[in-house]
Order: sequence, then structure tokens, then C-alpha cells
Amino acid sequence: MSARIRLFHVDAFAERLFEGNPAAVCPLEHWLDDAVMQAIAAENNLSETAFFKPATDGFDLRWFTPAHEVDLCGHATLATAHVLFEHYDYLQPRIRFHTRSGELHVARSGEWLEMDLPAREPQRCEAPPELVRALGAEPAEVWCADDYLAVFDAAAIVRQLQPDVDLLRQLDRRGVIVTAPGEGVDFVSRFFSPKLGVPEDPVCGSAHCALTPYWARRLGRARLQAHQVSRRGGRLLCELRDLRVAVSGRAVTYLRGEIEIQGAAAA
Repeated sequence: MSARIRLFHVDAFAERLFEGNPAAVCPLEHWLDDAVMQAIAAENNLSETAFFKPATDGFDLRWFTPAHEVDLCGHATLATAHVLFEHYDYLQPRIRFHTRSGELHVARSGEWLEMDLPAREPQRCEAPPELVRALGAEPAEVWCADDYLAVFDAAAIVRQLQPDVDLLRQLDRRGVIVTAPGEGVDFVSRFFSPKLGVPEDPVCGSAHCALTPYWARRLGRARLQAHQVSRRGGRLLCELRDLRVAVSGRAVTYLRGEIEIQGAAAA
């Protein structure tokens, strides 16, 4: 017995190929066994693989890193919406996704896709000694939500950080966001989550669920321009809307293909 599964490789938060954050997207008719989906994500070896299937009022959506299923992933949600709009001729202006983080929506506005995500309001906290050692630099402030949020005074510091990922893996949060005031944008950031098998995520939508409330309150305005300054890099538009965050970006398809699964794994 064998099964063929369509696969799309999409660069999310990208205006052209080879930038932004790559995600794999696999459309399904029904869920595969969890172990098979995890194995596919590990084989893809991208920071996220998204699986979606039809639901009565939208789509069910799940996300897997190479090591774990996660509760929320922004860039793979953006990539999934791109696949539905561009390759499945989805005609409605807004897509509803049912996820482990509740109901999410993605709307199309020209070439931009706007995600409606839950805000993760960070709280000021003491910097764990392991965090400072792992980053190799002392943040001006440390906040925490799902991740630690380390705030620095200059974008150049954020760009130059070379964290010890083994030390980051030992921290008690999902990952570490580093951020600073921007150059030509409102703020810059990077995101590290080796605990989930992602040493550095090129552009992380879910990290902006905490970054947006922080910078909106610090700068005194709801609409913000952001740049994640990883090697690939990516630009985002963010807006704080009470308990929600709108995160917008563009996406480009890199590859379309099929996965062929044989034997018991296909059952």
C-alpha cells in the first residue's frame, strides 16, 4: 500500500524567492497518524511543516517542527493560506482555520496576507543567568510570555549575536526572542527555539504575538513595521487590536511536488 501526498514549499514573509521563512504545506483529506506527520516534518527538515484538511466551516490546521508539534506557527499559517489562495483557487476573501490556538483567520489584501493571531502580552521579569550567558550579551530589559523577550538598545547588537544554542535549549520557555529599535522600521528581532528543533527561525510570525504588544506600548501606536534580521530576513506589518494581533506578509511558492509513503506508514 502506498499514499501520495501533495507538498508545497513556500517562502513566507518573502517578496521574492530565497528570503523569508520556508515552510512545507501538505494538504490532506484526513489526518495521518501523528507519528507519520512528525516523520514527514523531520524529513522535510524545515522549521515548520503545516498539515491541513477540510472542516465544515473552514480548515483544520496543525504545525510540526522537525522535533515536535507546536501550538502556534505564524509563517506556516501564512504559507498555508498562500497555497489555498494561489493553488486551490480559494475564492472567499478570508480563510478560517481551526487550530490548537483556537480559531485563526487569514485575509487577502492584494499581494499581502493578513493573519489574525492571539496577542501574547509579555510581562517584565528577571533575566535568568543562563539566558545572559547563552546570548553572550546583557539585555537592557527581559520580558517573558511563551518565550523570553530580550530587549537591546541597538539593532546592530541583535544582528551580531551568536547565541549558544545548547544553553538556550536548557531554558524553561519555548524559545528566546531578541529585539531592538529598528533602522528604517519600528523594530528588529531574531528568534531562537532549539528546544523545538529550530536553532534560529528565519522569520517567526508567532514571536510577533509578543513583540507587537511590547513595541505598541513602548512606541505609543498600534501599527508597526518590523524586520526580522536573520540571514534570510523578512519584513512584516503588525497591528495590535486589543487581545489580537494582525501580522501581515507576502509569500512565494518555491516548489510543488508529491510525497510517496509506502507500507504500514501509508495506512
